[in-house]
Amino acid sequence: MGCCESSFLKRRLHYRRKGDQNTVFNQSHPPSNGTDPAGGDSGGGVPSFSQFSLADLKAATNNFSSDFIVSESGEKAPNVVYKGRLQNRRWIAVKKFTKLAWPDPKQFADEAWGVGKLRHRRLANLIGYCCDGDERLLVAEYMPNDTLAKHLFHWENQTIEWAMRLRVALFIAEALDYCNTEGRPLYHDLNAYRVLFGENGDPRLSCFGLMKNSRDGKSYSTNLAYTPPEYLRNGRVTPESVVFSFGTVLLDLLSGKHIPPSHALDMIRGKNILLLMDSHLEGNFSTEEATVVFDLASRCLQYEPRERPNPKDLVSTLSPLQSKPDVPSYVMLGIPKHEEAPPTPQHPLSPMGDACSRMDLTAIHQILVMTHYKDDERTNELSFQEWTQQMRDMLEARKRGDLAFRDKDFKTAIDCYSQFIDVGTMISPTVYARRSLCHLLCDQPDAALRDAMQAQCVYPDWSTAFYMQAVALAKLDMHKDAADMLNEAAALEEKRQKIGK
Repeated sequence: MGCCESSFLKRRLHYRRKGDQNTVFNQSHPPSNGTDPAGGDSGGGVPSFSQFSLADLKAATNNFSSDFIVSESGEKAPNVVYKGRLQNRRWIAVKKFTKLAWPDPKQFADEAWGVGKLRHRRLANLIGYCCDGDERLLVAEYMPNDTLAKHLFHWENQTIEWAMRLRVALFIAEALDYCNTEGRPLYHDLNAYRVLFGENGDPRLSCFGLMKNSRDGKSYSTNLAYTPPEYLRNGRVTPESVVFSFGTVLLDLLSGKHIPPSHALDMIRGKNILLLMDSHLEGNFSTEEATVVFDLASRCLQYEPRERPNPKDLVSTLSPLQSKPDVPSYVMLGIPKHEEAPPTPQHPLSPMGDACSRMDLTAIHQILVMTHYKDDERTNELSFQEWTQQMRDMLEARKRGDLAFRDKDFKTAIDCYSQFIDVGTMISPTVYARRSLCHLLCDQPDAALRDAMQAQCVYPDWSTAFYMQAVALAKLDMHKDAADMLNEAAALEEKRQKIGK
């Protein structure tokens, strides 16, 4: 599933006009800053944060079957993580709490929304929650390629190569830096189980650790050797505590096993660094790079919190060590590349559908030019009461955009259509569809996807909006989702033809 689940959007999203910047919002909670339907920093694959029904999550997890519990999740009962699949085929991870963990439903919802504002390619992002009776559940992106703990400690085929270990360290540091910048610096119990691998093998930090632990237990594991010393003193998690935990993850990456920080520090001070290195690497690593990482781990594990580096320091230290930036993560992990062949369309395709299935942007452009604004008759574009100079200026902007669109001056068309949209007095799904295509032709698929979704919100059953989403999703390499959207668009078009519209 991609970020454009049409039936999901129809149920949960509404369109707010002038005064709300023509943005898609969830009905049950205020919008989150920096979060858009395309998923913000993480790209087009992340849907907007929203509230799920308990029925949806029961269906997705086969009534929370034990067969759906995620192995190696690092979570302990009763806070179990399940994998699930929604009706729109998106795989999700569902963390199930007890009511005792979050007795106040508003507190749970507010905390979930706080984490749900975050969107970044280094996070396994939170996409929703459910608060129904005694149930407290979080819903996140599902990462299908196991945890760092599995690849590092329990591998079967091959150990993680040195360059990939450095990539894991950098990516998690980038995740922590992003969270710190966005005002969410506290991460609870950072460890190798919290680092997950996505479809393409890239390491991502689980968003579940960003939730404040209410009554669901300690913020850190019961192994005191890995617990920040200040937490043992006062039971409080601080940003410096997170850096300490990051230092323990660095030790895991270096040694391939759990080493108590105190023991590791003694060996580092004694210059016995090579004895700490993972023997399964068989010497295939740079001693100079390993020394830099050991030094960084030592700084992270300092007893005094003020002596530890901050997340930006972590990133700046690890960035120069990346030796294989062009090698995909799935290659270094030795896992198959995630590819799903698009299913055969279930409905006959119209010329528009055929053009979208072939990604023929030129043909789509010709069709949109020919169609003009015929489908806008179904919207309330002409519902205003009086003509003003502002309205005339707005229509003039649209006219200039149409001329630029016809003449294939797509950047000018984007500017003119944006002037029309920003005024907010008149709503035109056709303008959104046209601007969506302009974004595609300017190699801006994220923006194209947002516009196509806005067109759907204005006109929920408009096949063109679905077709444009399909093309944008395909451009974002979300081919399975694009095929699903294409089928839905074709079904809507076929339904409209049958009833003579």
